[in-house]
Amino acid sequence: MRQQSVEFLKQLVNTPSPSGFEAALPGNGTSGQRVWLDYVKQFADEVGSDAYGNCYGVINKGGSPRVMLSGHADEIGLIVSYINGDGYVYLRRIGGVDAAITRAQRLTIHTAKGPVFGVVGSIAPHMQNYAGDGQQQKPPKIHELFVDIGAKDKKEAQKLVSIGDPATLVDEFQVLRGDRVVARGFDNRIGTFASAEALRLVSERKSSLKAEVYAVSNVQEEVGLFGARQIAYTLKPDVAVVVDVCHATDIPNVPATVFGEVKLGGGPSISHGGPAHPQVVARLKEVAKKQKISLQPEAAGGAGGTDTDAIFWTRGGIPSALVSLPNRYMHSPVEMIHLKDLEQIAQLLASFSLSLKKGEKFRAPLQTAAQI
Repeated sequence: MRQQSVEFLKQLVNTPSPSGFEAALPGNGTSGQRVWLDYVKQFADEVGSDAYGNCYGVINKGGSPRVMLSGHADEIGLIVSYINGDGYVYLRRIGGVDAAITRAQRLTIHTAKGPVFGVVGSIAPHMQNYAGDGQQQKPPKIHELFVDIGAKDKKEAQKLVSIGDPATLVDEFQVLRGDRVVARGFDNRIGTFASAEALRLVSERKSSLKAEVYAVSNVQEEVGLFGARQIAYTLKPDVAVVVDVCHATDIPNVPATVFGEVKLGGGPSISHGGPAHPQVVARLKEVAKKQKISLQPEAAGGAGGTDTDAIFWTRGGIPSALVSLPNRYMHSPVEMIHLKDLEQIAQLLASFSLSLKKGEKFRAPLQTAAQI
């Protein structure tokens, strides 16, 4: 992957972007969506955003069909819900946070006055079995976790943080070995990265482009697929390709009979079934073969919990597909991906967009366009 692209990915991931705060983080001059827009505007003919901070960049406006390449900008996080008399801060989840791995972590509370650092308290193992019955401590519930910001009492704590301030863990982008990198929040800044990089690649071959291509960075996926629904309704694309992460199952204690077989570094994953439109999937597979990109198949029995679920039924049905990046340790501060897999997703999206003929539509083979 080219170095400028790696630096963009690093900046995207390191910029806190919890659901609901993607476009405006308290006390932070630069939001994740601003980082994305500043990068995309170098290649797009036009960029824009809506009331809730869904962002887009478009190339070849007025072309046909209209393509939407979509990833969600938000990450899971926490939000201040209570401060007790001793100055300890209590939190609620933003999205699918695992309370068990949140304990004993460092975090940042994002306030109007700037970042406030704290630690999630953890009782020493010596003190956990105080009953002396040999029973292991049960995993904590989120309301049982408390954050120590070093305040001596509630009054001092309230001068520092407020109810409603979001919080994120401090883990950032790091190269582990070769093209294997770890970070908090690859889910799903990699999707917005891929849409932006696809637009860059398309811009280099703009003279061959027939379609109108929108790269999209949408909000609030982790809390209900809300942003994708908003922007898909507004843009009304003829076809959409969603990029998200999937579980890399090549780790211990994960049975392939339950979760399938997806390997880190084995190439992007493509979903079959559910909201995935067979003809869009077939075109992506055809393009991947021509580009010598290996695709790892995944089966979806129904809804898969990604923005594809919201987009495909918008406005009477938008032909959609889901391309996913293998990701180890999802929804943890140590998510791991392979940069080559991610680079290939951007190449696949760009090649798919360039493959489209003027006015091309994707429809079920039961009827022709003239019959509708």
